[in-house]
Amino acid sequence: MTDTDPDVSAASIDLDLGPVGNEDVDWDRFNSDAYFSHNYSTLRPDDTRIIEIVANFFEKTCRGHSLGRAIDVGAGANLYPAMMMLPYASQVTLFERAFTNRQWLTHELEKPHGSWWQFWSTIAAGRKPYEPFRKPLDVLHGRAAVERGNIFDLTPDQYDLGTMFFVAESITTRNDEFQRAARQFVNTLKPGAPFAAAFMRDSSGYIVAGRYFPACSITEADVQRALAPVARSVHIELVESNDLREGYGGMMVATGRKK
Repeated sequence: MTDTDPDVSAASIDLDLGPVGNEDVDWDRFNSDAYFSHNYSTLRPDDTRIIEIVANFFEKTCRGHSLGRAIDVGAGANLYPAMMMLPYASQVTLFERAFTNRQWLTHELEKPHGSWWQFWSTIAAGRKPYEPFRKPLDVLHGRAAVERGNIFDLTPDQYDLGTMFFVAESITTRNDEFQRAARQFVNTLKPGAPFAAAFMRDSSGYIVAGRYFPACSITEADVQRALAPVARSVHIELVESNDLREGYGGMMVATGRKK
């Protein structure tokens, strides 16, 4: 999800120069403040639906499990995936490549924006695992660690729970890199660990503060193919979204377990 410039659209970018790989992008120039402002300064209906899917899945799947280690891969300028894992995680790794995003996350954990309470109210609504958390952002601050890293270098079999929101398809135009990134995310989990991943559907790339970033145009079939070798019990649900920006066809949420 992205901040759009009124004079530039993702659909207008000339991609005839060939595929754009992950290493072709200077991720340290990502404008975290602009991304947050456009996407998370208020709770949107599409994020509300994503929260319902993921929080319900975690509540059902993680019931009775002891607290473990969790990871949010490519956390970016977003805290709500990590917030959804709080009842099930004694530690939460916010794994992020871009220096600007790591800097933003560190500051945000110290002094979070007020809009996160909108997200938390939706996360906790009617869900008993979240009821004990009176100061969830303080708890997240105490449990979270921002870690520098590249998704393609994730170590296998490390975490008990994981999320990845709008990452694998939003770092490259190459389908092979999308597939590898999605599998690396699942592989960093321990066997049987539950996960939730969100994807932009049919994305043509995105603009953040006037700067273009690549995306791989995918559908639910592409997500299924990417996850099939490494995950089981995969369920993919479409999420209606059409006014966030130009150049995409909604969102998708995949839940499942590592094989």
